[in-house]
Amino acid sequence: MANYRRGRINDEMQKELAQVLRDVKDPRVSEAFISITAVDVTPDLKFAKVYYSAMTGDKKEIAKGLKSSAGYIRRQLAQNLNLRMTPELTFFEDHSIAHGAHISKLLNSIEFAPETEETEADGEDSQ
Repeated sequence: MANYRRGRINDEMQKELAQVLRDVKDPRVSEAFISITAVDVTPDLKFAKVYYSAMTGDKKEIAKGLKSSAGYIRRQLAQNLNLRMTPELTFFEDHSIAHGAHISKLLNSIEFAPETEETEADGEDSQ
């Protein structure tokens, strides 16, 4: 049952983080389009890994901005969520969206040979 609770906490933290990031005044964070893709909280609720993807802006500057505003974000989470302990946040860039786009691009670039030619050639040999 503890995993079910952790899953609910992960989901709620993801929703609240998306809201809180809108209010961050650091220009490195507020000017970038940042999406929270996942949150993974440890079983003792002391630490949380926050996975994000940024569509615009310098990746290194966004990471520095998130790290510097982690205290403010944590305080806002403590006010909005009813948890005994508010976890310490560490931010990690999530490359899964870019990886998925790359795979999609590769799949779209593949040209398939028409199957009708193969079936006609097999039919002629059997006669």
